[in-house]
Amino acid sequence: MEEASASGNHSYSGSPITNIAQDHLLTILLLLPIDAIFSLSMTCKRLRAITSSDTLWKYLCKRDLGSSYVDALIKSCNSSSSSSSSSIHINNHHNHHHQFSWMRLYKQVYKMDSVTCHRFSAPHHVQLDFPIARASHSLNFVSNCLILFGGGCEGGRHLDDTWMAYIGNDFRSMLKWQPVNSSSPSGRFGHTCVEMGDFLVLFGGINDRGNRQNDTWVGQVTYNENNSVAFSWKMLDVGAVAPPPRGAHAACSIDDKRMLIHGGIGLYGLRLGDTWVLEFSDSRCFGTWHKIVAQPSPAPRSGHTLTCIGRSRTILFGGRGLGYEVLGDVWMLDTCQGYLKWVQILYDLQSIPHSVSLPRVGHTATMVLGGRLLIYGGEDSYRHRKNDFWVLDTSAIPCISMQQPTLSSSKRVKDISMWKRWKSNGYEPMCRSFHRACVDHSGRFLYVFGGMVDGFLQPAEPSGLRFDRELFLVELVLQLRE
Repeated sequence: MEEASASGNHSYSGSPITNIAQDHLLTILLLLPIDAIFSLSMTCKRLRAITSSDTLWKYLCKRDLGSSYVDALIKSCNSSSSSSSSSIHINNHHNHHHQFSWMRLYKQVYKMDSVTCHRFSAPHHVQLDFPIARASHSLNFVSNCLILFGGGCEGGRHLDDTWMAYIGNDFRSMLKWQPVNSSSPSGRFGHTCVEMGDFLVLFGGINDRGNRQNDTWVGQVTYNENNSVAFSWKMLDVGAVAPPPRGAHAACSIDDKRMLIHGGIGLYGLRLGDTWVLEFSDSRCFGTWHKIVAQPSPAPRSGHTLTCIGRSRTILFGGRGLGYEVLGDVWMLDTCQGYLKWVQILYDLQSIPHSVSLPRVGHTATMVLGGRLLIYGGEDSYRHRKNDFWVLDTSAIPCISMQQPTLSSSKRVKDISMWKRWKSNGYEPMCRSFHRACVDHSGRFLYVFGGMVDGFLQPAEPSGLRFDRELFLVELVLQLRE
C-alpha cells in the first residue's frame, strides 16, 4: 500500500480500508488470524498504529486466551500489586506504575515454553491437620478453594475424607487444610470429580472390597456471614438410568449443565469403552444420563483423561488398553450442532522430539492459559513414573465438525507441531502417577497433590507402591509490566 510521494506531486486518499472508521476497522481485524494482523501492520502508518494499539491487543487477548482467563488474570494482578506478600510476579522492581501491556501479555503467552514449580512447606512437621498420602483421589479448584476427596492409600485401603483449603492472595505460603465434617460419598478411589460452574460433580469409583460404584454426588462451597467457608455433599437424583458401575474412568464438564464420562474398569475388571453424558436440570436438583452411541470411538481403556478445550470440543488422551498396553492416541468429541461425534486426531509420533515418552497412563491433562492442554506425569508400560510436562496446542487441532469420521490429516497435524515438551524450572518434584491436578481461574497456577511416587519418603508396600502427600504449585511465569 503506497504512501503519498515525497515530492508532493501526487496526493492519495489512501486505500479504501484505511478510510474505514477505526471502530469498524478494529472489528474487521478481530476476525483475522494473528499472522494476518502482523502482515497488515507493515502496510501503512495507520494500520501500524491500530495494530499496535492497546485496545486491539486487549480484545485479541480475550479472543485467543479466553475472556474468563484474562479477567481472572487481571484480577489476580491487581490483588498482587496491593499485597506485598502476594506471589504473582509483575516484574515492577523500580516502579509500581509501569504500564501494563496487552501486546506483551499476548506475545509472552504464545512464546512460553516452560513452567516453574514451587514447593509448599512440608506438611509432616508444619501442620498436623493435613491429608494423608494417597493416589487416585480427586482435587478441584472451585469458588477459590481447593477441595480434595477420597483416594487409595497404603494397605489398599480406600479413603472417605473431604478436605478444603481456601486460596487467598497469599497462596504460596503453606495452605491451611481443614477437614470437612459433613455427610460425604462412601470411601472410594479411581472416581472422577469435575468442576461445573460453582459446583463439583463426583461419579463412580472403587472401594477397598473391589466394589464398583455408579452413584453421582454434587458438592458446593458456601461462604457464611462470619466469613467462614464451608463445603457440603449431596447425592444427585438421576432416576432409573445410570452408567454401569466403574472406576479409573475419565470425566470432564462440557458446559455448566453437562458432564461427560468415558471408559474405566467395570465389573470383573473389564475395561470399558462406552461414553455417557449427564444433563442437569436448571435447578441442579436432578440429572439425566444418556449413552452416546457413535462409530468410530476410542478403544476401551482406563487411567486416561478427558478435558474440555472449549467451543463444545473435548479431548481424550492416553490410558491403558484391553491388552494392558499404554496408549498415546488423541481423540476429539465434538458436541456442536446438536450431535455428538468422536474423531481420532492423527499425528506422527516419530516426528516429535522425545516422543518415546509421550504415551502414558495415570497422568493429568489440564487446560491452561493460551488454549494449551498441559499434561503432567503418569507412567509407561513398565510402570516407570514420569515428571515431565507436555503441551498439546489445541489451536493446532483441525476443526472437524463437518469432516468425515475418518481423518487422513496426520501430515497436516505433524506440520503444525501439535505436541511440544516444556522445560521445568525451580523445584523438581518426584516422578509420579495417579496424582491429581487442578488449575485456578486465571489458567496460570496449577496445583498438584499426591499420587504414586518413586523414592523412599513413604514406607514401601510389598507390591512396591509408594504414596505421596506433597502439594506443589506449577506456575506459567509471566512478566506483565514493562
